Amino acid sequence: MAGMQLGEGTGPLKGVRVVEIAGIGPGPHGCQILADLGADVIRVERPGGGGLGGGPDDLTTRGRPSVALDLKRPEAVETVLRLVETADVLVEGMRPGVAERLGLGPDACRGRNPRLVYARMTGWGQSGPLAEAAGHDITYIATAGALFGLGQDPARPHFPMNLLGDFGGGSTYLVIGILAALLEARASGAGQVVDAAIVDGTAHLQTMAYGQIAAGAHHPDRRAGGLLDGGIPFYDVYGTSDGRHVAVGPLEGKFYGELCERLAPYLGDRAMPEQYDVARFAEMRETLAAAFASRTMAAWAETFEGTDACVAPIVTMTEAADHPHLAARGTLVEHEGRLQPAPAPRFSRTAATLGAPPAAVPGAHTRDALAAWGIEGVDALIADGVAVQA
Repeated sequence: MAGMQLGEGTGPLKGVRVVEIAGIGPGPHGCQILADLGADVIRVERPGGGGLGGGPDDLTTRGRPSVALDLKRPEAVETVLRLVETADVLVEGMRPGVAERLGLGPDACRGRNPRLVYARMTGWGQSGPLAEAAGHDITYIATAGALFGLGQDPARPHFPMNLLGDFGGGSTYLVIGILAALLEARASGAGQVVDAAIVDGTAHLQTMAYGQIAAGAHHPDRRAGGLLDGGIPFYDVYGTSDGRHVAVGPLEGKFYGELCERLAPYLGDRAMPEQYDVARFAEMRETLAAAFASRTMAAWAETFEGTDACVAPIVTMTEAADHPHLAARGTLVEHEGRLQPAPAPRFSRTAATLGAPPAAVPGAHTRDALAAWGIEGVDALIADGVAVQA
């Protein structure tokens, strides 16, 4: 198959076989992570696609072949169950009950393969009053208590694209659950169902904040009311003379001391207060704002680069690729004509490499991918319209 190396990943998950029932957002991103780390993932899509995402620019679908099956046809369902027989993991992201109605629920799949890890990715989870309701990242993080405190605007919260819910509380916890269940299955010989819910993962991400609330160090009912959310002036964002910004975060005393030392030439007749002199926080914030507003972001980057003052320029996503540190590590790379993140994390012995680019259309690899997974009679399935070779 041109450009597609089936089952030839180089990362630590090489040899792990995953059936992905195509969805959007966190499900594909979770399977992208698995594929990045070497798993042999086969992506089952509906003919013609549908919904958000997909296509050659959807980088969350990279590294795995696209197979188009009409799951309304019993022959297509049977084909998925045959894939499941030799798989280690199945990932689905449909609303609760949909997979069961298709004949692809946990009982049907694990009946074919008791060792299977059946991973379910949803926003609300498999149970609870909202389990069958629609939602997206913004509504999940709102319900999980995370959105309320985001941003330093007293009048309204601000959301960080769909990073926190879909990918922080969603795909990250999906992959954690899959890997934990795989490890246990190798010891016990039995698979299980992983219920990965964005609301659960997002709540779990706030463990440190809940601890700070318990200790009285974080105000739960207002923004910018704690140590790490803009409530203190030496952990905040400041504007520069060219309309850009720098991130400032020297929490420890020695780091704050270096900040003050390197800022000294630009303070004029002002002086930085003692770090935790709460009564002078407003003065400190004004002093920092005035100092950083006196020079460009690039000038401040040169002043603080490589120091312990914990100051960094706030760069764009495309600028990040050219940052000397990220460039040296190859954190963002050009691959198949598109700038994209390299696989993460890194491994000393079983290094991961980027696989094939996203499929141009659903079903681009149907014939070869099904054959590679040992499915017989693929041409007949295509001829009957059960499967589609785009």
